[in-house]
Amino acid sequence: MAATTQAVAIRGIDIATYLVKDAERAKKFYTEVMGLKMTQDYGPSGGEFAFGDGTTFGLYKMDDGTWSASGWVLFNVDDARAAADYYRSKGAKIVEHIEDTPVCVMAFGEDTEGNNFILHQRKGGRD
Repeated sequence: MAATTQAVAIRGIDIATYLVKDAERAKKFYTEVMGLKMTQDYGPSGGEFAFGDGTTFGLYKMDDGTWSASGWVLFNVDDARAAADYYRSKGAKIVEHIEDTPVCVMAFGEDTEGNNFILHQRKGGRD
């Protein structure tokens, strides 16, 4: 790959961020219910959660209050069924149906802000 092409090639995702209506409520959900460890706290604007594999998930409240539901973030878990049961017991809104496909198992959830997420178990493990 030429140096110029390599310099502009997308290498991965640094952060996936959800817009939120209430940053404090959303941070509480992701720390207390989902058990994520906040690595950057931006007060009423939101925060970030970094994972051991170098990926980062964030929450952001627009200054003007603009909000729309975000797309799906798939949180990698070893056992989607067990994770769904566990997070439901902590108050997370996760549908009862677990999707079992040839390549993965998925449990669909929704956070306090109306954003959707998936507890995602890859069959054959993580690459």
